Amino acid sequence: MSEIRVGIVGATGYTALELARLLLIHPQASLVAATSRSDAGKPLAAVHPCLAGRTDVVIETLDPASLATRCDVVMCCLPHGASAETVQQLVKAGSRVVDFSADFRLSSVDVYQQWYKVDHPWPERVGKTVYGMPEYFADEIRKADVVANPGCYPTSAILPLAPLVRDQLIDPVDIIIDSKSGVSGGGRSAKVAMLYCETNESIAAYAVGMHRHQPEIDDLVGRISGHTVETLFTPHLTPMDRGILSTIYVRGRGTADEMMECWKQAYADSPFVQVVEHLPATKHVAGTNFVQMSARDAGSRVVLLAAIDNLSKGASGAAVQNMNVMFGLPETLGLA
Repeated sequence: MSEIRVGIVGATGYTALELARLLLIHPQASLVAATSRSDAGKPLAAVHPCLAGRTDVVIETLDPASLATRCDVVMCCLPHGASAETVQQLVKAGSRVVDFSADFRLSSVDVYQQWYKVDHPWPERVGKTVYGMPEYFADEIRKADVVANPGCYPTSAILPLAPLVRDQLIDPVDIIIDSKSGVSGGGRSAKVAMLYCETNESIAAYAVGMHRHQPEIDDLVGRISGHTVETLFTPHLTPMDRGILSTIYVRGRGTADEMMECWKQAYADSPFVQVVEHLPATKHVAGTNFVQMSARDAGSRVVLLAAIDNLSKGASGAAVQNMNVMFGLPETLGLA
């Protein structure tokens, strides 16, 4: 097929940078447009200096009709609320969209509005938009006009939990998820909690009992497995640039070895899921689209461990993987 023309909406953040980097090395994709309200008129490489000499794209203001004529797919990297409104405009203009926000991930408008505290701009599409996890939804992704790119923390929890709940190897309502993320997960905008003096030589929990990725984890594991799921999810900020390690404590109806065998069967055809014997670490997957998973028996519980790169498999790498599926290309193209 001809080269896929890609546009990025909201091009100034870390996920947009990672996306641009991946698109510039993709053998069948071309970055042709980037938008931002605050930096329109600047070269993309001026906002992201590591792209100097690699792209001549100039940031522009958003014009959905113009993007639709120039792009085969648009990657929308805007925050929740603002993203849904923009995605609606893009789709009406004729674009296919991969949306990085949480606006279309959940099954219920009520759950979305409870956790995100905003009225949904396009409620008709909630529960009717494919979740962008090709390991489970590739057939729907192939024909989708909008793909809801997964959250980073949820990716590190859904992939290990879903097959185990489905095969009834664990108790679905006694799951504790302890996740640690690099600072890039908080975005590029200035926040006191993200300052060097706040994060360096420190690790801190945040959004305890109220993080918005918890309902996404429960919803998607439930959808995939067919069982009601209840998790206790606690995120932590760690002094590293990128990466997520999720340590998940479950009540086992099977052993760690049986759970790893379940994973091997469930993901036999999933090129980015690696079931490993060693204990996963964020450095093992940094800069890649892989997730590494392992399990250990621990008394009355089994400990599941999953490591991903939050900017790649947790965001931009997953978006490129979804793009590949949408256009009938191998999932691994440009990512291996």
